[in-house]
Amino acid sequence: MDLFVENGYEDTTVAQIAERAGLNRATFFRHFADKREVLFAGEDVLPGLFADAIRAAPPEATLIECLRAALAAVGDTMTPQRRAAAGRRIRILTADSELHERGQLKYARVTSSIADALRERGVDDLTARLAANLGLLAFRVAFERWMKAGEDEPFLSLAGTALNDLRTRAAQFSEP
Repeated sequence: MDLFVENGYEDTTVAQIAERAGLNRATFFRHFADKREVLFAGEDVLPGLFADAIRAAPPEATLIECLRAALAAVGDTMTPQRRAAAGRRIRILTADSELHERGQLKYARVTSSIADALRERGVDDLTARLAANLGLLAFRVAFERWMKAGEDEPFLSLAGTALNDLRTRAAQFSEP
């Protein structure tokens, strides 16, 4: 990550990454298909956290309770170290349109995993898709706020506030 920040994504080579990590190129390629994969390593964790938390929610849990459980599960991984790494990663991704698109695919996978987990609970397809998008939007809003917040501001409180804010705004769409 430091090399990508220092040199830019395009100007950073696999050889430089391997050297900085104290590896040879062959070892690098045993772990990553290319340098882009360094940025997206572990991207499958987030969809799994969301879906597993929804599946583990009590049978009587409401949609909002399921989303709160999912946000709580993700919140446990949002540490101060993660915040620092996320800041570097965001700078790298926003500077390259191809990487930015790959990040959007990650969000699509999260939405799909949430919707799938809700459908497994018996939620109809349209409601599951709507709730999944609401859950992802709550995550993204909370994440943006968390990145701007002080070091002692926990992600989970921001996620709960974001979900409540979205529910309030969505209520404005109901007709009188």
